[in-house]
Amino acid sequence: QVQLVESGGGLVQPGGSLRLSCTASGIIFRLYDMGWYRQAPGKQRELVASISSGSGSRITVVDPVKGRFTISGDNAKNTVYLQMNSLKPDDTAVYFCNLGVGSFNYWGQGIQVTVSS
Repeated sequence: QVQLVESGGGLVQPGGSLRLSCTASGIIFRLYDMGWYRQAPGKQRELVASISSGSGSRITVVDPVKGRFTISGDNAKNTVYLQMNSLKPDDTAVYFCNLGVGSFNYWGQGIQVTVSS
C-alpha cells in the first residue's frame, strides 16, 4: 500500500521559514518524479516545484516562489523536501506532495501552511 505522509507545516510570520517533508512508503521512491503543489482557498491546485527522477534531475520552480523555495529529495530516506524561506501571506495554502511515474500518481493528504502576523 502506497502512503505519503507530509509534515512540517504550521503558522509562521511573514519573512519566516518552514521546511515541509513528505515521506513515502510502498513504492520504489527513486523511480518517481516528485513535486509539491498548493491550493489556496477558492483557488485551483497549482504546481510549486518539481524534481524529475534519475540522473541529471530537472528541477522546476514556479516564478512566484523562485529564489525563496527549494525542492530536494533524499532517496535513502524516501523523502522529498520543500524548504520555504522569506514566506509571504500569499504563500498561505494547503501544500500537497505528489509522486508520479507513468500512469502511477500519488498524493499526500495535504498540510496547512499559514503565513500571518
